[in-house]
Amino acid sequence: MSYFNVRVYGLLINQNNEVLVSDEEEYGFRFSKFPGGGLELGEGLIDGLKREFVEECDAEIEVLSHFYTTDFFEKSSFNDSQVISVYYIVKEKAPLHLAFKDVIYDFDGEGEILQVFRWVKIEDLNIDDITFKTDKTVGQLLKNQYSVKL
Repeated sequence: MSYFNVRVYGLLINQNNEVLVSDEEEYGFRFSKFPGGGLELGEGLIDGLKREFVEECDAEIEVLSHFYTTDFFEKSSFNDSQVISVYYIVKEKAPLHLAFKDVIYDFDGEGEILQVFRWVKIEDLNIDDITFKTDKTVGQLLKNQYSVKL
């Protein structure tokens, strides 16, 4: 059975032109992406993104603007669904209280599901370090947009 998998992500950019990146491991599969996740049935994009930030980052956010929506075919890495991802520029309502890492996949502890966060300078964002096709596209768009501004 094929179906659509709608996902929503937030691009949280700090005053140093760094974007928040989530490094995760689920059941042995490691990936780096932007914070966010799957929409729940009956949920709007903005509400879903706010819920994801509370769940993942214990943070309330304000959604500032739409940034990108998937405009090509992407099959999920986890099932048979077609992934459609929507990205927004977001701002935290209060400072984040997370243990930020400097090195990719620098997990604390062990378990089936692990997650840590890094601030990465947009100009230094390595597209090869980002796992999923749509996130790579968004990372490159961010680099293009922010290198023009500087």
